[in-house]
Amino acid sequence: MAAEPTVPQLTEKHRPTLNQALSAIRTRAYWSPHPEHPKAYGETAPADGLAAFEALRGTRFELDQPGTDGWTGGEVSPYGPELGVEYPHADPEVLLPAMRAGMAAWRDAGPETRAVVCIEILARISARTHEFAHAVMHTSGQAFMMAFQAGGPHAQDRGLEAVAYAYAEQVRVPGQTDWEKPQGKKDPLKLGKTFTAVPRGIALMIGCNTFPTWNGYPGLFASLATGNAVLVKPHPRAILPLALTVRVAREVLAEAGFDPNLVALAVERPGEGIAKTLAVRPEIKLIDYTGSTEFGDWLEANARQAQVYTEKAGVNTVVLDSTDDYKGMLSNLAFSLSLYSGQMCTTPQNLLIPREGIATDAGHKTYDEVVADLAASVGGLLGDDARANALLGALVNPDVKARLEAAAALGEVALASREVANPEFPDAVVRTPVMVKLDAAKADPEAPYLSECFGPVSFAVAVDSTADALELLRRTVREKGAMTVGAYTTSADTERAVEEVCLEESAQLSLNLTGGVFVNQTAAFSDFHGSGGNPAANAALCDGAFVANRFRVVEVRRQA
Repeated sequence: MAAEPTVPQLTEKHRPTLNQALSAIRTRAYWSPHPEHPKAYGETAPADGLAAFEALRGTRFELDQPGTDGWTGGEVSPYGPELGVEYPHADPEVLLPAMRAGMAAWRDAGPETRAVVCIEILARISARTHEFAHAVMHTSGQAFMMAFQAGGPHAQDRGLEAVAYAYAEQVRVPGQTDWEKPQGKKDPLKLGKTFTAVPRGIALMIGCNTFPTWNGYPGLFASLATGNAVLVKPHPRAILPLALTVRVAREVLAEAGFDPNLVALAVERPGEGIAKTLAVRPEIKLIDYTGSTEFGDWLEANARQAQVYTEKAGVNTVVLDSTDDYKGMLSNLAFSLSLYSGQMCTTPQNLLIPREGIATDAGHKTYDEVVADLAASVGGLLGDDARANALLGALVNPDVKARLEAAAALGEVALASREVANPEFPDAVVRTPVMVKLDAAKADPEAPYLSECFGPVSFAVAVDSTADALELLRRTVREKGAMTVGAYTTSADTERAVEEVCLEESAQLSLNLTGGVFVNQTAAFSDFHGSGGNPAANAALCDGAFVANRFRVVEVRRQA
């Protein structure tokens, strides 16, 4: 049996990775230490990962954390099977004090030690990426390859990115200094000063159903790397990926000589709603949340004792003005609308198209032609059921299915949704996207395109002109928020105008994407996910602001 790693060994092992991550966030160049391809993890990794996942089903998930007063669970895969995993239910009156007990030693360890311990946690998760991929797939409904990449290396990248930002912010101030102030002919004033980054308290990470690791890891690792204990409260439909994460974190912390209760799991019983009760407890000083606007707003209004980081709903918009690659534009948009059945917070919803049409390299295209051609492109992309299953995954919950079915009554259907059979998982609910034609000239404050319709639903909105499209874009971002904005134009003036709207309204913009990069994908260390500057999110993944308020600097002055 291998010896447990010491902190110096972890520092020697992971300091080069930390240095590379620090370089990446400065240069914004492409970098990732986590392989995207399943074959990179070894010849037996796929079978081993599946076997590890299957071995978890129908078991009790032991964590040996304090305050366990029962067992709960109940996850059912969007693909059909019940997972049958039972998790410890925690009594916060016991668990929270136990979590605080280890924080002094974790604080005193310093930023570098915390960083390398966090990187070791991520490295061990990375080694089990195949197992995690199945856990993500069967809780989120993502197709396997997306669960593997987004739930594995891309999520791990986001976690490491948060560690790098946390380290950089903590070491801006030196640990100590000898201070001397001249006094003319008198002896100088001399003080010794120490500066310590101190944690805020216990952090509560409230997980989401669709991307439990990708959306969860930034907050988890930002809080842990800045010295805070972290209580992980998963979405009741997506517990397993975060429970595995907590187990790995506890193992690494204990082996490195720290209290494993610095990371703990809080799973709710059906209908218990513990997020609300935990969120307002005085011990909770940080909250990370991804989900509905309604609950995000509630957290911001009621969890007054905590610093709250939210990613909520937004209305993502694409402006179509003109293009010099019509086929590439259609192909790129079709993929963006289809990926994971539109169940991404970055998926485009509103396509703003001038009613007179757009100029393209294939000639002038009317509004109706653009919509029909895009519908045909989506249909062609998803025409083969095997490819459709690989792109769409499964609908994550019945609410998405209900919205999809209701959308057809909102306007003229340009692209009807169809059922797709999944031969491997016959109970999976798989649907292709629906596209509905709407008209912005009908000034309706309740127009469907003015609210998020989460899932495989898009609106082709006819506007009078590109200028009107930009005004609608501005209004939508300002009032409803947006995680992403896209635009297609061959006009330098229009490009500048779109950019100005996004700069003024703080929205992340992608221009003229026609290749293998899509508006709903972002790369850690380079792309910012959200801006924190519009109603869709009050934080960005990841920047200095995301980590800097998770700790404070306490100074001690001593007479020299």
